Amino acid sequence: MTDEADAVVIGAGPNGLVAANILADRGWRVEVLEAREAPGGAVHSDREVHPDFVSDTFSSFHPLAVASPAIAALNLHEFGLRWSHAPSVLAHPLADGRCAVLRRGVDATATGLAADFGTDDGAGWRRLSALWDRLDPHLVNALLTPFPPIRSGMALAARLGPADGLRFARMMALSVRRLGEEEFSDVGATMLLAGCALHADLVPEAAPSAAYGWLLAMLGQQYGWPVPVGGAGTLTDALVRRLTAKGGNVRCGTRVTSVVVRGGAALGVRTADGAAVRARRAVLADVPAPALYGGLVSWDDLPTRLREDLRRFAWDPGTFKVDWALNGPIPWTADAASEAGTVHLSGDLAELSDYAVQVASGRLPARAFLLLGQMTTTDPTRSPAGTESAWAYTHVPRHVTEDLDGRLTGRWDLAETEAYADRLEARVESFAPGFRARITARRIMSPLALEAANESLVGGALNGGSAALHQQLVFRPVPGTGGSRTPVRRLYLASASAHPGGGVHGACGANAARAALRADRLAITRVIGC
Repeated sequence: MTDEADAVVIGAGPNGLVAANILADRGWRVEVLEAREAPGGAVHSDREVHPDFVSDTFSSFHPLAVASPAIAALNLHEFGLRWSHAPSVLAHPLADGRCAVLRRGVDATATGLAADFGTDDGAGWRRLSALWDRLDPHLVNALLTPFPPIRSGMALAARLGPADGLRFARMMALSVRRLGEEEFSDVGATMLLAGCALHADLVPEAAPSAAYGWLLAMLGQQYGWPVPVGGAGTLTDALVRRLTAKGGNVRCGTRVTSVVVRGGAALGVRTADGAAVRARRAVLADVPAPALYGGLVSWDDLPTRLREDLRRFAWDPGTFKVDWALNGPIPWTADAASEAGTVHLSGDLAELSDYAVQVASGRLPARAFLLLGQMTTTDPTRSPAGTESAWAYTHVPRHVTEDLDGRLTGRWDLAETEAYADRLEARVESFAPGFRARITARRIMSPLALEAANESLVGGALNGGSAALHQQLVFRPVPGTGGSRTPVRRLYLASASAHPGGGVHGACGANAARAALRADRLAITRVIGC
């Protein structure tokens, strides 16, 4: 080995940078090796759409980053990070002209739902919010720590007791459609939860869509869905500045081609230029599981069973995204949508369900469900006064078998990407007549373009693998390898392919770093004991 560090972190995404910071805090010398020319992974911003507009290339809103104990402990405000909020968190305009709105604070949200959708929606929302308050902060801690979450789990059990614990477990197993049927008499609150559930690849009729939708909505109500002031890249900048201040180092444009394994243990890595970096204590990989197993690590160094298990690894759907520079605010028919940072576009619950099933079955929907971000509404630094930096994305099948509204094949060449972007713009136009006349510039990112910009977004998958129940907890990424530990000693999976999965929370990296620290302590103890 020609260079060395205590730990080598492969990949400078948020998980890799959180892991590196935690190790540096413990005095480890850390080298982060990033293939791209800039750090951040899917937390990046630029001015490529229009020089006067800041656009977030991938992720934008970060409620999990604000709620994450791992990120909170880093005190990134000391390194320049500031958060900004839209006047309201989320709006979901409906085909009948009404609009469900998620606001910060239970009273604001419940009062609005009661006024527009009836007292049952308001009362049901208060019940779900009271349950969240009862479990805070132990539920978030349990979700973001290694499984099983013993300490947080015991705290949750103490808060609930046996009877309420069973009822809570039942609720977590519900579909979001069933939860809405049990708690509400109208559609407003259900649409808020269902739209949140569809941030992942969960159909409204499937478990655990109720849990996912409720979690994301309650996070928004408590913390908001904030954005970093100046662009998503400022979150990355703060992580890098902190790491550098602690003695760590980030090397961009340095592609790792293999993990060196000897005697069943990771000794370091080799890079594309032929160099080698020794890792005295650990290697942490912020890369998708299929890129690590059988890729950076040869199958010869892995158990035979793992190869068969990984064959069953399920990616989440592809993503198609359009960024816009707008010469004015979006002219929503529903006024309440104009103050929301995020707007969900789907006319009703049946349309949401149809869309989700169509994507899952390989059909390109005629009426896509859109997640739209109004970035200047959320952070005025993103574009000149009176304009709007905006984007929208939708999930698409990984392999298109049929287009339900045309002749697109999913090969995503120039003609297809332009045609599908036009279709999404027409969808926005149906909720905001005059929208297209306000477009000054746009950038289209098909699933292929997203992967080209960040190779961890395989086929446009945003979450490092499906969030379905069969690939969560001890099943993520494959049965028996839940969490960050791998079959190779001193090698840890630190990406969203590990529990707890996708989202900018840094927990996958934090869990890997802590596992490496524990293993190192045990190794020292054994040596001393000898």
